[in-house]
Amino acid sequence: MTTSGGKDELVHREQLSPNFDERALPISMAVIHYTEMETADAAIERLCDPEAKVSAHYLISRDGVVTRLVPEGKRAWHAGVSYWRGIRDVNSASVGIELDHPGHKYGYGPFPDVQFEALVPLLARIVKEYDIPRANVVGHSDVAPQRKIDPGELFPWERLAEYNLCLPTPGIELGDPFDNDPAFYLALERYGYDITDGHKVVEAFQRRWRPRKIDGEIDGEIRAILFQLLLDRDRGTTR
Repeated sequence: MTTSGGKDELVHREQLSPNFDERALPISMAVIHYTEMETADAAIERLCDPEAKVSAHYLISRDGVVTRLVPEGKRAWHAGVSYWRGIRDVNSASVGIELDHPGHKYGYGPFPDVQFEALVPLLARIVKEYDIPRANVVGHSDVAPQRKIDPGELFPWERLAEYNLCLPTPGIELGDPFDNDPAFYLALERYGYDITDGHKVVEAFQRRWRPRKIDGEIDGEIRAILFQLLLDRDRGTTR
C-alpha cells in the first residue's frame, strides 16, 4: 500500500489535479467535506480545474468509487481559510476527503451506505498511518465555521465513531458548568474552534455534536456536551 500516488487497493481510480503544493506541516488531521454538486464527474472536473484553485486528496462517489486527486504527500487545497487547535494552515496538516453529495444547495439528504462503506477503510488507513487522533477527524464546518456547513447534520458521525475513527458524542456526567456565554466561547476556543463569529461557531458545534437542533443559541445541553468533551480530553480518554 502506498500514499505517494502509487497503487492502493482502497483507491479505484486516479485523476490527478494540478491544484496542490508542498506541505509545511506533518499530517495530523482528516477533514471530511461534501461536494455540493449534482454529480461526481462535475465535482472532479472542478477539483481538477486549474482556474478553480480547489482540490482534495480523495473523492468518494455516491456508489462508493474512490478517486485519488492529490497524493497524500502533497498539500491539497480543500479547507481554505480555516483553523483547528492552533493550526491555521489546515491544508498543510490534513488529508481532505470529498463525499459526492448534492449538499444543502441541491437537496440535502442521507449519505448512501455504499459511500460510507468506502469511506471507513480509507479513513481507517489514513488515521492509522499518520496516527491521527480521533478528535482531529473533523468536518469542514468545524475548521471553517464562518463559511462552511459541510458535511452537515446528516453525516453519520456516531456511526463513524463505532469504528473508532472519530469521537462519539459524550455521555453527560456533570451537567452545565458555565456561568455565562463568554465562558462557553472561551471553552470552545480551548477545545479547538475559531470563535471569531460566535453565532456561526455555535451552529458548527451543534451541527457536529447536537445535530437535531441547530439554532446558533447557547443552551444548557451544548454547554454540558462541551464541558464533557474537555473533561474527557483532560483525562486523556479521547485521543
